[in-house]
Amino acid sequence: MILDSHCHAWEVWPYESKVPDPSSRSIADQLIFEMDLNEVDRALVVCANIDRNPANNQYVYDELRRFPNRLTQIADVDCLWSATYHTPGADKRLEQAVLDFNLKGFTHYVSADDDGSWFFSTEGKKFFAVAARLNQLVSIALPSTLVKKFMLVAQAYPDTPFLLHHLGVGPVPGEDAKKLEEIKRQLEIVNDAASVPNIHVKFSGFHHLALNRWDYPFNDLRFVAQGLYSAYGPDRLHWGSDFPVVAQYITYRQSIEVFRSHCSFISENDMKLIMGDSLCKIIDKCGVS
Repeated sequence: MILDSHCHAWEVWPYESKVPDPSSRSIADQLIFEMDLNEVDRALVVCANIDRNPANNQYVYDELRRFPNRLTQIADVDCLWSATYHTPGADKRLEQAVLDFNLKGFTHYVSADDDGSWFFSTEGKKFFAVAARLNQLVSIALPSTLVKKFMLVAQAYPDTPFLLHHLGVGPVPGEDAKKLEEIKRQLEIVNDAASVPNIHVKFSGFHHLALNRWDYPFNDLRFVAQGLYSAYGPDRLHWGSDFPVVAQYITYRQSIEVFRSHCSFISENDMKLIMGDSLCKIIDKCGVS
């Protein structure tokens, strides 16, 4: 079983680059094509109601009806670009989204300048309590500065799986040795979070950290994969492509092989778990029965 833990599908290409095919570049059919081509069985589609896609949750939900055995929706709930970001009523909005889209999980992108206080506010506590009660997988993007605080959130809901996006590190600005030093510093923080058993990390997004985003197989970042593997093991690391964003830099196949072919320190059995077997067991247990 190969399961993509992190990809997207948008009705219209959401970024500013003037692509010639904005109405087809990021649609679900493109994702399914890449999955078929590369023998990927299932994918978690991380929704993002950004730019020209304010109804991305609805679009992905509709596409799931076409590909019910291939795609699982991870809905956008009050992410940083939302007008409702960390405003009162987040718990009710989450519960409504779970009911509307029959969710197994949702995503919450946290602002880079957030101080984390909302997590421990009455509103924040109610939000994560709903996530736990409704048996949701929480796919969360947050700056490394908040990882230590978020460990306390995860500890409060030990039966809820929390997945950190894109290696849990970055993005890190800069184009020199100082960037690698900052990555190492952040990696230590993320690896410390492995002490909380329900925190997981997506094995995705090397291109976001690389000095040159096209420089596959990112040999200068191999230490990141080694560090995470040592800290989290194969049951809490989950491969993801970041398609279609990744296609600006490397191919879908390369997003697979950067781990499968170039992380020789991972055993064959462990690689199977990372490539999908472990996350498949988790996601199939999530959701409201």
